[in-house]
Amino acid sequence: MTDFTHDPDHEIDIVDDQVRVAAQPTGRRNFSKVGSARPTTLFFTDGPGAIKDMPRFTVLPLGYDAWDRVWSKWPTTDRPVVPAPRLLARVRWLLGSQVEALRPYPFFEKSNSWDDDGRTMGVPAVVFPQWLRCTKCGRLARLSAFTYSNSVPGRPDRAGFVHEECKTAGSKTAPSALPARYLLVCLQGHLDEFPYREWVHGFAPCPKAANPALRMLDPGGTAGSSARVECTQCGAKRGMNEAQGEAGKSNLPRCRGRHPHLDGYDAGCDAELRLMLVGASNLWFPVSESVIVMPETQAEEKETLVADLRVALTHEEVVADLAEEDAPEDMAKKPRALRRMLSKHAEGIDLPETDPPLVAAFLEALTPGDAEEEGDQKQRLLDWDPLDLRVPEWRTLQNERPTMPQQPYGKSGLVLTERVLEGQRLPRVDRLVAVDQLRKVQALLGFTRIDEFSRVDDAADRLVRLSRDGKPKWTVATENRGEGMLITFDESAIASWEEKILGTQLWKDYGAANHRYYLNHLSATAKVEESDKRLHPPRFWLLHTLSHVLMREMAMHSGYASASLSERLYAWSADEEKGRAPAAGLMICTTAPDSDGTLGGLVALSDPDRFAGILASALRRAGRCSSDPICGNRVPANSEDFLHGAACHSCAMASETSCENANRALDRRMLLSLPGSDLGFFGGPGDWA
Repeated sequence: MTDFTHDPDHEIDIVDDQVRVAAQPTGRRNFSKVGSARPTTLFFTDGPGAIKDMPRFTVLPLGYDAWDRVWSKWPTTDRPVVPAPRLLARVRWLLGSQVEALRPYPFFEKSNSWDDDGRTMGVPAVVFPQWLRCTKCGRLARLSAFTYSNSVPGRPDRAGFVHEECKTAGSKTAPSALPARYLLVCLQGHLDEFPYREWVHGFAPCPKAANPALRMLDPGGTAGSSARVECTQCGAKRGMNEAQGEAGKSNLPRCRGRHPHLDGYDAGCDAELRLMLVGASNLWFPVSESVIVMPETQAEEKETLVADLRVALTHEEVVADLAEEDAPEDMAKKPRALRRMLSKHAEGIDLPETDPPLVAAFLEALTPGDAEEEGDQKQRLLDWDPLDLRVPEWRTLQNERPTMPQQPYGKSGLVLTERVLEGQRLPRVDRLVAVDQLRKVQALLGFTRIDEFSRVDDAADRLVRLSRDGKPKWTVATENRGEGMLITFDESAIASWEEKILGTQLWKDYGAANHRYYLNHLSATAKVEESDKRLHPPRFWLLHTLSHVLMREMAMHSGYASASLSERLYAWSADEEKGRAPAAGLMICTTAPDSDGTLGGLVALSDPDRFAGILASALRRAGRCSSDPICGNRVPANSEDFLHGAACHSCAMASETSCENANRALDRRMLLSLPGSDLGFFGGPGDWA
């Protein structure tokens, strides 16, 4: 890990600050609470290191070191965890074996509006950027020049900063101070304040004062490219437009390696700085991994338990209890004492009901695992393949299930019901499975700035860590519950059709467009030496397009909005090197973060007769588009790098919340033989009229 500088004497402690302020005679209990957000928002757009807009200022959620002080208010064994063994194993593989658990965002349910319990629970954050400007006089200064106000109980939306010096005689309120919205960012994920004092003086000292007063002048009224910074002591002025664009990069200082969410600095960053505005969409990209929680095999359960126990054996309380024995192995002779010790001090461990498997796992956990080095972790990030989690899901879903709804399988919460297919109404469909209940869990691994993280051949150093040492003991996760349906297809028919597609000119055109796409769109730190490996196989294009047209049709029958439906594709060719069998299936599901899940609208559509009608209607609609013939004949050529063919927002594209591939790899010609094409897997449009 890069050398990191942090001052432990100036530790940010949101919890103690709030308690201290509330204890003052004029203290307010809600002084530190500045707003709220849904867990999914905090996960996908406003997580640690991002900047969240509040009504009157902006805040930056801190890293896990600050969160640990929040979690310390809860007893170890009472801290909530998100159970997802396969995902936790994957997180440990990527972030280190020291990861103990997946946790939700800190939240404490109050029994009533006057309940004081959980007042200190929440996501710790700091005001950022800390340069503000007065909306009346244009004064540009740091936080200390303004007054913080958050005095209305139950109304954190009124929290903000005001400029008392600008308050006019007879006025009851002072003018607001808003964030100065310029930031400095680099590709290595560093984020810093804009150096306004140095900027206006050409990075030389002010001749009139050591800490000169500044003003931000904005004729356009938006604090945008027309804004100018002025020194009120010496009269120096400089426009912010000189820092923008390619020409402006040469006017910016060197990167200081700052990580405000960790309250410290990396040493020796040589990356080029860029000017960015607060609220820019490319300021924060989450890097995450998700699973649909599946039942574990006995071998997987044992492996999970051993990994959990190895982490528990590093706890100070557990080490102290074991030190009282002549040898740690002696604790295995007292299974009741072992169980009490782990229940008291270990977090989130699912202990087996009987003693023999617990004792066996404990003895195995006493054997040290393979030592981990920083280089190993970086290589794992480079070798990261999202399919590694999809393959176990597919294998589990391939198992035959009862034809009547059952209880959840194990502790996964998964409930599947096999539908009986009869007749020829569902050609080339192999199986239809109702997913009565499912849990989808997503874990945060880190984030990047400026460019989204490319999971193949990108620089591992670009993944910004969430804790100072890069070895978090936990990571945040979101848990959604819902329902859906699984459709699998005849592998022999898919393989035969795929072989036909691979030899066509259309597929060669997509291969060329794919290479151009990754040259033009990948992050500046990624390699594009083998772009062919990034091109999804034809079966993926087929099932991806089918998934989109089905979601459009199901939205009209299920009672859910189309944006509430999402896809999960199981579409890959055989890979002998990785021991991966081919897959051809898709799941359409809907999930919600509340404990009750969803209402059963998709499960009802999995009835074979109803689904046959939906499939026929979806394919019939896919046979024509209001933008045809332009849409139906579209092929990327010359310098074009788009990765879709006969697909547009009128016929096959879906919302960002529904599509897992950003509306790439779509073509209606894969589904149906449109005019001028004979590639359709499901025949021609006339077959579904």
